[in-house]
Amino acid sequence: MFEITAHVRKKQRVEQGVKFLFLGMTLLMILPLLLIVGHLVYKAWPVLSMDFLLTNPIRGMRAGGIWAPLLGTLYLVIISLAVSAPVGVMAAIYLNEYAQDNGFTRVVNLAVVNLAGVPSIVHALFGLGAFVLFAGMGRSILAAALTLAVMTLPVIIASTKEALSAVPRSFREACWNVGASRWQTIRHIVLPNSISGILTGVILQVSRAAGETAPVMFTGAVFYKAIKEGDLFAYGLMDQCMALSMHLFTIATQVPGVPESLPYATAVVLLGVVLTVNATAIGLRVWLRSRKKW
Repeated sequence: MFEITAHVRKKQRVEQGVKFLFLGMTLLMILPLLLIVGHLVYKAWPVLSMDFLLTNPIRGMRAGGIWAPLLGTLYLVIISLAVSAPVGVMAAIYLNEYAQDNGFTRVVNLAVVNLAGVPSIVHALFGLGAFVLFAGMGRSILAAALTLAVMTLPVIIASTKEALSAVPRSFREACWNVGASRWQTIRHIVLPNSISGILTGVILQVSRAAGETAPVMFTGAVFYKAIKEGDLFAYGLMDQCMALSMHLFTIATQVPGVPESLPYATAVVLLGVVLTVNATAIGLRVWLRSRKKW
């Protein structure tokens, strides 16, 4: 029977020390987030209710709920996602599966990486010039959603390319060897095995689109707009809308006499919308990953 030597014990102690060090670093990352969320919920608790979600702001936005900005945010996120997700995925498929490694594709890839770091205010000015003025859409939900879609395209393209690249090349070669075309291989093998990674880009898109203020402020959001409460189709594509991010900025900085709990409650709802969508996408991603055979 072998006995543990002093050298092995020393290595085990070092291993345990490193393990607890990394655990401590992880807790240091999580703890501030929990404290912030807990503080927001504590401050917002007196106001949070279903009435707060389903009623419009009243008395100069010093009372009432957030139905109009909540619905406007949902419109902006859903429409921008409906535009950016298909375009981003198809662009990534072309760049990763069809395009040759030449000067043009290298420039395109560099442009995608650079666009991901462009400040949102620059995208806002682009949306103002391209969609509001040049395309003649005016300040509308459609113009704001398209601006958000352009802003989030680089993230979706980059994450989709990484997901496609992660599929082993042997999968493709096996399909080609039995006579499958390139598109058949992509459709039946590559995309199903990379869908969980593609959802990562979509998750990031939803989070960013829901929280942006500058792009919607310049292209489609308004200070106040009364709509019919409880009506999911109260906005039209060419209408202006309220948005949670701009509404939170407005009541926190521009409207005097707002109850302290109102901005906190608006922030909690905005955070809740993002977390709900993200949790749904993450759950779907985990389920899809569990079905992988490799």
